[in-house]
Amino acid sequence: MDTQSYMHGVGRRARAAARVIATADAATRNRALAEMARAIERDASRLIEANARDLAEARKQRLDAAMIDRLTLTEKIVQATADGLRQIAALPDPVGEIIHLKERPTGIKVGQMRVPLGVVGIIYESRPNVTADAAGLCVKSGNAAILRGGSEAIHSNQAIAGCVHAGLKAAGLPEDTVQVIETTDRAAVGELITMQDYVDVIVPRGGKGLIERLMRESRIPMIKHLHGVCHVYIDDRADLEKAIRIADNAKTQRLGTCNTMETLLVARGVAGKVLPPLCKVYAEKGIELRGDEQARKIVAGMKPATEEDWYTEYLDAILSVRVVRDLDEAIEHIATYGSQHTDAIVTEDVERARRFLRAVDSSSVMVNASTRFADGYEYGLGAEIGISTDKLHARGPVGLEGLTSLKWVVFGDGQIRQ
Repeated sequence: MDTQSYMHGVGRRARAAARVIATADAATRNRALAEMARAIERDASRLIEANARDLAEARKQRLDAAMIDRLTLTEKIVQATADGLRQIAALPDPVGEIIHLKERPTGIKVGQMRVPLGVVGIIYESRPNVTADAAGLCVKSGNAAILRGGSEAIHSNQAIAGCVHAGLKAAGLPEDTVQVIETTDRAAVGELITMQDYVDVIVPRGGKGLIERLMRESRIPMIKHLHGVCHVYIDDRADLEKAIRIADNAKTQRLGTCNTMETLLVARGVAGKVLPPLCKVYAEKGIELRGDEQARKIVAGMKPATEEDWYTEYLDAILSVRVVRDLDEAIEHIATYGSQHTDAIVTEDVERARRFLRAVDSSSVMVNASTRFADGYEYGLGAEIGISTDKLHARGPVGLEGLTSLKWVVFGDGQIRQ
């Protein structure tokens, strides 16, 4: 296969399909999603059979247990995938919404209309169900999609693509609205991220290595985050019972997510009261603690934290702990070492909470809540394509609205400019 010719053909077909899906009405797009869900349920055994081929190869290649777990499709996961498409269909339609409509002194009315981005390229690893999720979000938001999954899931992804195409066809939409790349050649990614004539935005969903590569090589804007070095700061005006509950959940509810706390900051005034019981909870749950000098004086057995620890997204049972002088030092620490993902303060002081909200430059900033809430579903978006720590065009959890843009619309009645 000539990868360049193949990818440019995919791009041309996606651009043509994007013009059709952008003007399709909500009922047609929702019907496509419902038909995709029906096809997935109908072909569940075929999907699991295709997945078994991927799993056999993964074991042959000795991929690690976590990768195999993410790769595996079960009857329950297949059903959840179908249900997820129906949930996306039930979400409010963002396309065509007109906002901020105002009448000007000239008599014209000026507003903004929400419109699809066009062609969305999504690059992801391991999880085959992302193929259906990404297809559903793009179709619902009126976009065409080019999906490039990991080579380890090639058979699973192509099987799901068949269900997606069946749904599009049943709704009278072009099958090219969603194209799943058929080659495992890594050069396909290099082509996709440089096809500026055909692709409007790239959404990477994968590990740090993948995203670092795309940041170096992509010529197309991306919706992405590189890593999540998330903080919880316990203020000296915090409710300590509340603080322990939040700091426990932020770290231990799930270790391997981008919104899991990686560094705990504690005000000097309450460190002696809150750290011993909190660290006892961490010890019971098998969390390794790495602390600064003050933290290690309060809690015996902590390993010394290095400079590198403050920058590290562990995604593991490890937590950095630092005792800070006050709110200002906590904000300074987050500005120096954070990744602009999610940071939280625990305090009963309203003015301090407001100052933290204004001063911390992250995509999600929280007061008296666990960082684990930084999620599209928890924010009421219904579903998310990912999380962005960039400031343009989307920031934080990215749902359907993040896959749209705004254009100006003007309504007149014969007015001319004088």
